[in-house]
Amino acid sequence: MRKGLLLAAACYTIWGLFPLYFHLLHAIAPAQVLMHRMLWSLLLLSVVQVARGEWGWLRALARQPRVIAGFATSAGLLSLNWFIYIWAVDQGRVVDASLGYFMNPLVNILLGALVLKERLRSGQWIAVATASLGVLWLTLQGHGFPWIGVSLGVSFGLYGLLRKTAALGALEGLSLETLLLAPLAGAYLGWVSLQGHNDFAQAPLDTRLWLVAAGPITAIPLVMFAAGARRIPLSLLGLMQYIAPTLQLLLGVLLYHEPFNASRAAGFCFIWAALAIYSGEGLLRFWQERRGVVAT
Repeated sequence: MRKGLLLAAACYTIWGLFPLYFHLLHAIAPAQVLMHRMLWSLLLLSVVQVARGEWGWLRALARQPRVIAGFATSAGLLSLNWFIYIWAVDQGRVVDASLGYFMNPLVNILLGALVLKERLRSGQWIAVATASLGVLWLTLQGHGFPWIGVSLGVSFGLYGLLRKTAALGALEGLSLETLLLAPLAGAYLGWVSLQGHNDFAQAPLDTRLWLVAAGPITAIPLVMFAAGARRIPLSLLGLMQYIAPTLQLLLGVLLYHEPFNASRAAGFCFIWAALAIYSGEGLLRFWQERRGVVAT
């Protein structure tokens, strides 16, 4: 349990500090950062898979086109999520990006009801309705529809939905997704090179090294998450996921001085209230079920 807590906390802390990393790549166009992230992640994951001798699953997939098609879809959602986040940080919209990951658990609840036909409990419905009021408030207060947060929350929610029923584990799945995206990434970087707009070639050495570091920075937290998730209850893991967007929000407001006035804070308060309802209801149900098992 202790090791699981440490791994999960470290993973979410790294994800919460991602704005610091992507700010270091401000000189690189967001689309090129995305393509490099795909390629360097694939390289690192390939080395890990070869070292562990675990490429057998890839040969087996050659006879399962439907599985490959499913991972091609999840790869597209993942790349969309990555691009929006990288672009948001580059544009000084870290606070908007944090909103998406605050909303993600509630998006997952809604997708479970709409797609998987799961029956929502009353507390879950109240949480979703409260979050919807927050989005409506932000829109009506002149901040505009919070499309960055909603897009990040929905794209990652759909990605998680596909991976929930996927045939591969976390490392193998990400390896396949980056493998499917690699031709696109290579073709795009080749095209911008021919156009004379390859930012990597023109960047100073330290920026190039940070870009290469996208591989371990992407893969290592994922490994830590997978290891931590196996050691602690899902309800506890669900609470710990708020570490990442909280850190992102604090960085956006305190370090990058992004606007966060009273009306905007009120919109976030709706989201936080929804998360409190969702978390409280989940914890209450967990303890009730645990007491029922103990009593039995």
